[in-house]
Amino acid sequence: MKSTDVIIGGGGMVGLSLAIALAKGGLDVVVADPVPQSAATDAKFDGRVCALSYASVRMFQALGIWPHLEKDAQPINDILVTDSRLNGEPSPFSLHFDAAEAHAAALGHIVENRHTRSGLFAVASALPNLRLVAPAALTDLKLEGAGIVATLANGETVKAKLAIAADGRESPMRELMGLGVVSWSYAQWGIVATVEHEKPHNGVAYEHFLPAGPFAILPMTGNRSSLVWTERDSIAPLMMQLDAPGFDAQIARRFGSHLGKAKAAGPRWSYPLNFHLARGYVKPRFALAGDSAHGIHPIAGQGFNLGLKDAAALSEIILDAARLGLDIGNLAVLKKYERWRRFDSLVMSFAMDGLNRLFSNDIAPLRVLRDVGMGIVDAVGPARRFFMRHAGGDVGKLPRLMKGEAA
Repeated sequence: MKSTDVIIGGGGMVGLSLAIALAKGGLDVVVADPVPQSAATDAKFDGRVCALSYASVRMFQALGIWPHLEKDAQPINDILVTDSRLNGEPSPFSLHFDAAEAHAAALGHIVENRHTRSGLFAVASALPNLRLVAPAALTDLKLEGAGIVATLANGETVKAKLAIAADGRESPMRELMGLGVVSWSYAQWGIVATVEHEKPHNGVAYEHFLPAGPFAILPMTGNRSSLVWTERDSIAPLMMQLDAPGFDAQIARRFGSHLGKAKAAGPRWSYPLNFHLARGYVKPRFALAGDSAHGIHPIAGQGFNLGLKDAAALSEIILDAARLGLDIGNLAVLKKYERWRRFDSLVMSFAMDGLNRLFSNDIAPLRVLRDVGMGIVDAVGPARRFFMRHAGGDVGKLPRLMKGEAA
């Protein structure tokens, strides 16, 4: 049986970010993931992008990950939020966020998930005290003396002081350790595709609210944008079955003409949208991070940033404890992380849920309320700047990594 300080089940973007932070802090880390590296970085594996807040970019800079991503990252210079019916004129009220007003080089960056994974793999492979085992899922955990024993799908067993589940929304490890969730499904699906268009986007991200849900156009490098289309669950499968001309016609119907002729490039993906929040984040020698702890509506693109904040906070708590000679798997140590992150996750989760319910309908009084609300926020400078800081992940108690400091 091999030994390590920390074993992480799940080598996705949050799991690897956490592993790198812990390894750079001096701990020995093993990461087990069921997906081989070659598949995880393939363009056909995951066509999604992430909108990295500027606090998340600071974290990646502190960990040495950003240099691997920067050339493939598209800065967001402006965010424009509008509201309308499917075939109607946009509301006269809108909301505009400007990087110049926020005194930031960018409001965030759009990076394709495959490029993020490639950058994480590059940094992880250079750390001698970080071992990635893939493909090999983490299949079992058992407390044993002053440690926890993890069993991997390849038959290997590893004894650690602490096990962390970063194994996604369904999280087999969360279920195994008996941490329940509060959850519900939305009557919506997310459709994701990359779109090529004639005119440059100039780094503008568009969030257009339609009765079925938000229709986001996120700028990518070149004359490309990532389409994140929320649609009713009764209609989304029909959209996915359309041939290329039919799908492009539906995009144009919602996209408008401001970027010229647009067409989908490459595969399209769809997935059901749901909400979940773990009832607890920790047990003795065990913690949750990322999607295993919470799953929020993608209405504002904050899911990955929320997971990175988990990784930053958990690594800070663990490394501080290790430097003081404390047991990093002790429940009292891990409870500090739970108190720090669960409330923030709860607030963000319900805020996104509320926004989706407010905007994903065609109820006249609610339409008036939300449109006037957008107009008021847009007209009041301090309110507008607060929401920009919130979108940038720059509010609340920030972990050191998200300030650009070492963990």
